[in-house]
Amino acid sequence: MVNVIVILEIDPARVDEFLEVITHNAAESVREPGCLRFEVSRQFEKENLFALSESYVDQAAMEAHYQTPHFAMWKEKSATGFVLNRWSVKGPVLA
Repeated sequence: MVNVIVILEIDPARVDEFLEVITHNAAESVREPGCLRFEVSRQFEKENLFALSESYVDQAAMEAHYQTPHFAMWKEKSATGFVLNRWSVKGPVLA
């Protein structure tokens, strides 16, 4: 199993726009055959800080995710500048 954890700081003025795009991406992602989980969480104290938690059966399934139309839309929309900062960890589950 492969996990992807992404932390995103979003422009506070564009959170609604971000939520529209990311919730669509999440809903479509969990329909992929190799995607086990795609969750979007929001920080209590800082409402423009989000975590994406994704699980895939293997690296091939993760890479297939990056070829989907919904990921392409996410990539296009997020390139417009609503993501202020981004950190991620991608790799196999160790424990």
